[in-house]
Amino acid sequence: MANDTMGFAILGAGVIADHHVAAIQANSDLGAQLVAMGHYSPDRFEAISAQFGVPCLTEADLLARDDVDVVCICTPSGQHAAQTMAAAEAGKHVLVEKPMALNPKDADAMIAACERAGVKLGVCFQSRGRPLFQRIHAAIQGGELGDLTIGIVTMPYFRPQSYYDQAAWRGTWELDGGGVLMNQGIHQVDLLVWLMGDPVKVEAFGGTLHRRVDVEDTLAAMLHFPNGALATITATTTANPGFPHRLEIYGTGGGICTEGDVLGNWQLVEPTSTVDIPETGTVTSAGAGSDPRGTDAHGHTALFRDFIQAVREDRLSAVHGGEGRRSVAVVNAIYEAAGLAAS
Repeated sequence: MANDTMGFAILGAGVIADHHVAAIQANSDLGAQLVAMGHYSPDRFEAISAQFGVPCLTEADLLARDDVDVVCICTPSGQHAAQTMAAAEAGKHVLVEKPMALNPKDADAMIAACERAGVKLGVCFQSRGRPLFQRIHAAIQGGELGDLTIGIVTMPYFRPQSYYDQAAWRGTWELDGGGVLMNQGIHQVDLLVWLMGDPVKVEAFGGTLHRRVDVEDTLAAMLHFPNGALATITATTTANPGFPHRLEIYGTGGGICTEGDVLGNWQLVEPTSTVDIPETGTVTSAGAGSDPRGTDAHGHTALFRDFIQAVREDRLSAVHGGEGRRSVAVVNAIYEAAGLAAS
């Protein structure tokens, strides 16, 4: 990293790439700089270069550049594993979009490849970078909710058939890795296991009710945790016009409810919290519930900041590969319990 500049390259130029660009720019004070884009189609190189203001290259040419220190992988989910391992072998640190892989085996291979190469692997679960969820995590870790008993995830999302039809990989097991749970719901699965731990047993039902896709558009699951606590996950992409997701955690000492990325309720039996309780807010739109573009880049900015500091300090990032693997394992277990064909 010459002159303390950390050169970022983004592989893939879809919707989420804009959030990565914004996060890189917001961390310019730490030396972050976008230096290249990568895409599979040379026919689009000129347009992508004009859009992002940096050269657009093939994956091989991108990985060969000396000024690329970090590769952000924003491609279809089924390509994440191979591209992460190629970047690691080229000596590049990796920030990979969710899900990091389609199954735990591929996630393990990615983690091992980065460890062998001595590079960092981060996973873009940007909700963990938001102050609200960090405070909730701190409160639970501090025992503010007592013994956890129930977790509830509700995702009444809407994605029209045109959403799946816009790209051949969408809605396929091979490249999407699943439907509403793997693609949209994995953010909430990640938060759930971060807050409650890893389940020891899973029960689930799922199916394809309305979308012409290979994967599920509707699913319900129950998770059992080591302490006896339970959690439910209900998710769909058929709830027109789309509604905000909800995450609720309850215990013997109180409960916390969020809607979208806003606090709905935070009540403790003994309100002597060591954690500052954020103000409750009003959800004015469905956000990502109705449109995948309905999120902001604030979570990515915080996640990128931590990752840059982790590289410079030679430590694990807050959402490293091992953390990213957890939600992949849970989603796969849910699919297995529901009798769905996971890759």
